[in-house]
Amino acid sequence: MAKKVRVCFHDRCFDGTSSAAVFTRFYRECVDARAGFAYTGLTHKPAGSLFDDGTFDAEENVIVDFKYSPSPKLTWWFDHHQSAFLTPEDAEHFRRDTSGRKFYDPHYKSCTKFLATVAGEKFGFRAEPLAELIRWADVIDGAQYESPEAAVKMNVPATQIALVIEASKDDLLTTKLVPELAAKPLAEVARLPFVVEHFRELYRRHENSMEILRGKVEAERGVVYFDVTDHPLEGYNKFIPYYLHPDCFYSVGISRSPQRLKVAVGSNPWRQPTGEREKNLASICERYGGGGHARVAAISFEAGELERARRAAREIADELRR
Repeated sequence: MAKKVRVCFHDRCFDGTSSAAVFTRFYRECVDARAGFAYTGLTHKPAGSLFDDGTFDAEENVIVDFKYSPSPKLTWWFDHHQSAFLTPEDAEHFRRDTSGRKFYDPHYKSCTKFLATVAGEKFGFRAEPLAELIRWADVIDGAQYESPEAAVKMNVPATQIALVIEASKDDLLTTKLVPELAAKPLAEVARLPFVVEHFRELYRRHENSMEILRGKVEAERGVVYFDVTDHPLEGYNKFIPYYLHPDCFYSVGISRSPQRLKVAVGSNPWRQPTGEREKNLASICERYGGGGHARVAAISFEAGELERARRAAREIADELRR
């Protein structure tokens, strides 16, 4: 009977989905060609455990591009976020691990590239067939677009797929995409009927979200602030604020979904703050129970905590403006 592998990954995220795809191909080529795969998308929650009791239900349980779990059932882990550990005890648990199958490096811009590099160096994985996917995961998650226009126009397969991953309301869509990304070029994946169908509608919403944000953004002292909790815009393109206000250094925005409120904090990839203006956004968000990277981070609040979320967002915007 084929071994079951459960791959848990950062959901609604191009890098998380791509990491799951690269792990799938690596495992099949270097560990067990006959293994069967099941996928679970993970999202950050306002409080409590990030992992349900039944999450790790396979012989091999994997987390990519998401926080660490000390569960004895977890057999593989790859992550690159500064805020990778929920507690100091989790960090110490990772440091004591001797399995040789759990890896962490916050210096990588994408988990996809980190995973591919480690798999190549330690297990002999040949990642060349996935080179395009790895390169684009690094561009998208590392905000390495050549211009704000390139980030919001979405005229190449990778950015079209990213929009579908990040903005679709279909909870099963990313798990359907993982095996496709592991096996096919991006242009082929972008032409899949279910991807095309989602993209057409989502791009119309993307254009509408630009107009909504244009009317919501408050730009002051190098920081743009916006509150779109009265619109269904949780999956808005995070580069729109810099497209609308290219001179800003930071953006702070609040959005809503049925499950949570999200405060997103980012820095302008094309106008990076320096000196006293340069702040570690993950460290700021950690004070409110969130986290992420030094240049892009977020906080999740319960769906009913609108005033608390707004207060946190205003405080952060004020701090960045100072």
